[in-house]
Amino acid sequence: MSKRLPPKKKDRNQYVHPNPRRIYCIMPAEEAAKRPKEEFTELEIIGNVSRLSSSLWQMTSLTSLYLNNNSLTSIPGEISLLVNLAHLNVSCNKLRSIPPEMGDMQSLRELLLNHNKLVSLPTQLGKLFKLCKLELSGNPLGGRIMEIINRPSCRTEDILSYLIDHLPVPSSHPPQRPWIIMNEQELTSSCSFTVMCYNILCDKYATRQMYGYCPNWALDWSYRKKNILQELLHYKADIISLQEVETEQFYRYFKPELKKEGYDGIFSPKSRAKTMSENERKHVDGCAIFFKTDKFTLVKDHLMEFNQLAMANAEGSDDMLNRVMTKDNIGLAALLQTKPGAYRDDTDMSQLLLVCTAHIHWDPEYSDVKLIQTMMLMHEMKTFVDDILQKSNVPVPQKGDPNVIPLLLCGDFNSLPDSGVIEYLSSGRVSVSHCDFKEFVYKDCLSKFGNAAKTNEFTHPFQISRAYNDGVMPFTNYSYDFKGVIDYIFYSKLHMSVLGVLGPIDSNWLEENRIHGCPHPHVPSDHFPIVVELQLNPTLPIQLSPPNGLVLHR
Repeated sequence: MSKRLPPKKKDRNQYVHPNPRRIYCIMPAEEAAKRPKEEFTELEIIGNVSRLSSSLWQMTSLTSLYLNNNSLTSIPGEISLLVNLAHLNVSCNKLRSIPPEMGDMQSLRELLLNHNKLVSLPTQLGKLFKLCKLELSGNPLGGRIMEIINRPSCRTEDILSYLIDHLPVPSSHPPQRPWIIMNEQELTSSCSFTVMCYNILCDKYATRQMYGYCPNWALDWSYRKKNILQELLHYKADIISLQEVETEQFYRYFKPELKKEGYDGIFSPKSRAKTMSENERKHVDGCAIFFKTDKFTLVKDHLMEFNQLAMANAEGSDDMLNRVMTKDNIGLAALLQTKPGAYRDDTDMSQLLLVCTAHIHWDPEYSDVKLIQTMMLMHEMKTFVDDILQKSNVPVPQKGDPNVIPLLLCGDFNSLPDSGVIEYLSSGRVSVSHCDFKEFVYKDCLSKFGNAAKTNEFTHPFQISRAYNDGVMPFTNYSYDFKGVIDYIFYSKLHMSVLGVLGPIDSNWLEENRIHGCPHPHVPSDHFPIVVELQLNPTLPIQLSPPNGLVLHR
């Protein structure tokens, strides 16, 4: 899996009710009244009950509720307030309907509705993607649902899949995300451009098991790819950085479609593609960089394979070999040159811009790997820039300064803002004893990444800042199990300034439509794209000069 921050999900069929053989005693009413409601996690109501007290919905700590063998004819929609409920037994009642609000009770793992008078089910029940047991026998259900139930091999997930695929889609699309102005554009000879960073969610990761709250038809790649392309063309960024792009889809879909709109692009799959057959390679995802050809020219590209870098720098470290080298994440860089006319005063000036995209390992149990991959990324970028500067006529004092060339760093770093990864990128340093290293032994094999021996820190030389300030985007990844900021755009603060950023999706729209996670029929990925407008101020422009090198133009 590419990027999930929460622990891996268990198979729904592995769920075992925590107390299959209940042993309980009847508590006197006086004692029950004295006990705080949060102490009760299980409750059984018996006695031919036909109506439920509204006070029941205040017992939000309940995980199991037994209402079976009563005379209930309906259940109020307020039952959805029991957000922690995992087991609900309302079998052997007189229920004629189920409230659609029950579909929002996404902690439910068992729902027993057998032996009632149900003739239909609300399609909202299809959103109960964690449900592993749904009992419906003994109900006068008809139509397609009954056909599915009567199959010898019928599974709970078959019923849920049918229901969610027939769930009405909200007619309202998400409101336009606001554009937030950070600085007024200066009337100088600067060049302004926009950049997008977007993890589009590779087709092979968009499974029912991972995103059971999304209809199957909305997970289908033929549906999602059109919405993804529509989103790319809506923002029309001058530079587009993408992650989780499938190899075949890059060459057969995105590159030709974006070429029609004036883009060219580069791509590389993850390292595992090298070990696969041609047919298997087509489905390996990787990173891509697209750029507007009327504004930029590609000078050179550079691939960074973290497993290869880990092997080259292991220095006998078992942790480096067993933890870091086994992850095949990559970074991809494009050295671009601005075209004459890209500047506001229509001069023939041009300069280089180094654009890098990366997709860092996803698993939260491997925070050390995330940090080391990021360190290797920055070290490789330094080496790449050094090589460029050595072949130019930059004055000798500047040949060792990678900040001579403006850097734009984008990616899905799978790391929260308070992580070691973002601390390292933002401040240029991280302690060798940072908790994200998890006390694994890396110090010796990472000695070339900064001045660890002298300062007890690992450093990188790039002076970069985050384009999005804290709080602007409450999340860039929005799934049921995790919501947070893990996608970033960094820029050289010596050469660029932020003019504006694309704001967050409307939280009211998410709440009103009860969208607990993406993808969604109106949102094609579990990530939201981030977009920034940057002003690139004139520096000492370096451009390719035939036949042998790069020449500095003052």
